[in-house]
Amino acid sequence: MKYVLVTGGVVSGLGKGVTASSIGVLLKACGLRITSIKIDPYLNTDAGTMSPFEHGEVFVLDDGGEVDLDLGNYERFLDIKLTRDNNITTGKIYQAVIDKERRGDYLGKTVQVVPHITNEIQEWIERVAMNPVDGTNKPADVCVVELGGTIGKNDILHHCSEPISLHNNSAILGAGDIESMPFIEALGQFSYHVGAGNFCLVHVSLVPVLNVVGEQKTKPTQHSVRGLRGLGLMPHILACRSTEPLEKNVKLKLSQFCQVPVSNIVNLHDVTNIWHIPLLLRDQRAHEAILRVLGLWCVGKVSQEPKLSEWTERASKFDKLKSPVRIAMVGKYTGISDSYLSILKALLHASVALDRKLVVDWVPSCDLEDSAAKETPDAYEKAWDLLKGANGVLVPGGFGDRGVQGKILAAKYAREKNVPYLGICLGMQIAVIEYARSVMNMCGANSTEFDPATNTPCVIFMPEGSTTHMGATMRLGSRRTFFQVNNCKSAKLYANANYVDERHRHRYEVNPDMVSEFEKAGLSFVGRDESGRRMEIIELPAHRFFVGTQFHPEFNSRPGKPSPLFLGLIAASSGQLEHLLQRSSGTVSSPSRCITGTGAAKFNKLFKEKPLNGLVTTYFGNGSSIHI
Repeated sequence: MKYVLVTGGVVSGLGKGVTASSIGVLLKACGLRITSIKIDPYLNTDAGTMSPFEHGEVFVLDDGGEVDLDLGNYERFLDIKLTRDNNITTGKIYQAVIDKERRGDYLGKTVQVVPHITNEIQEWIERVAMNPVDGTNKPADVCVVELGGTIGKNDILHHCSEPISLHNNSAILGAGDIESMPFIEALGQFSYHVGAGNFCLVHVSLVPVLNVVGEQKTKPTQHSVRGLRGLGLMPHILACRSTEPLEKNVKLKLSQFCQVPVSNIVNLHDVTNIWHIPLLLRDQRAHEAILRVLGLWCVGKVSQEPKLSEWTERASKFDKLKSPVRIAMVGKYTGISDSYLSILKALLHASVALDRKLVVDWVPSCDLEDSAAKETPDAYEKAWDLLKGANGVLVPGGFGDRGVQGKILAAKYAREKNVPYLGICLGMQIAVIEYARSVMNMCGANSTEFDPATNTPCVIFMPEGSTTHMGATMRLGSRRTFFQVNNCKSAKLYANANYVDERHRHRYEVNPDMVSEFEKAGLSFVGRDESGRRMEIIELPAHRFFVGTQFHPEFNSRPGKPSPLFLGLIAASSGQLEHLLQRSSGTVSSPSRCITGTGAAKFNKLFKEKPLNGLVTTYFGNGSSIHI
């Protein structure tokens, strides 16, 4: 097994996750099997209980693991299926060591950070790296490990145009990163343990330009590398982030002071979309540098030239998109786009597949409520203008009652005005509540999440849920949904499948005792679980496109295999739905979806000639909108 460790320096947010994923793409294009591990030094066992404002979205895996959003990047870039063990946290490591101590595995030894914690980290990496992730029974050839946190933060950036307050003159670890120390020590030991030729360290750093002098500065990267070496890790490759391509003399200076060959210094400058990043790495021969360090450059099974024609086509196609499609994203975490990262990617995958330039209008759901008209009239007017100006409406998942009434109003607007609507998890539940109130005249209809004493509980707490513990107690992971109606839009989008497997994350569900009343009133529950009592998909048959799902289809979306329901939303929003349904009676599906039925033979027909694989995470501001 070969290992590539990706670390970051100077400041956070440089794109370690994208860099690690792009390295994986590059090596995979050379014919190697790739797996990925993300190390998050925080003390939480997993990301499940963390606020989206704190850490971005919680990405859900097939096995129910609630993990860091970077694992979503890995899955989308590499088209692989990871497990909860691919996300290492301090909480998991310490829990494993404590469990061993309680069992007596350490034979009376004093349990210490070194060697017990550091050994557990190394053993975890080696064990997980051997797990197959690409649908075969074969282990990967290379494991890409990303270390969270920032090494070498310093105050050299105080002279930038936008000063950053960093108060760690030791140039080793930034404030709050002290929990990274056991991992850095363990990885230093690990590099010696696996030996030369099996370990490559890629350090991502920043080369800023000071507006005062207008030249690229290498000092932050020098400090970062010095701190890294002081911690026992020597970078083999430098990946330098910058706004513009690095000047030749800058590379020479970095090589001299960081003791890294010029050929091993790659520049990741700003690009129009990050589908260009693997191409940048290829053009600078980054694969050659990595393969040489890993002793694979002359190995017969490794292609010396990565095959990235699909990535080249994808990057070019994205840059040429012109016809816009506007989607109103109505949620409570609209202030930080990472809160809905997978949804943004799924929208992008579908829009690119349908030759549309995606424009997302962020609509804070609380600004749609009647109370906002009095308290913040300008925000109220702006929110409704954005909603009414959109081609389609998407209400994502969420927890808590803040902004729920605004989401209900958005669902009502989409239903009454025949605007394409996709509700995910909570978005489906509020659509059910809105239908009960507006169509069935159940004025008090609500979810017990928001009103435990409601007399008309349309949405209820799941019987198997825990009322005392929050972590890992929801209905999580891949679950099977069986279609009840063959000619519904959802079934057609899933290639007339009998059933599909999608990922879930919820505590509440539609009240099964009220389903018959809803169906008599015209709301169709076209997808249910294996018991038939848990509602998974709703549709309004007479509506242009009004679909709600209890599951999260965004987690299985890939650029070459867009989520069928997101394709449906974009197609309906751009006047292409009928053509899409008639053309293939379905669409592409991720590897986790089990497709049976009459549409299976036509599976992948729509994108068979020009498959698209990858991910874009670059946002370009335009008022309240973003072009992705």
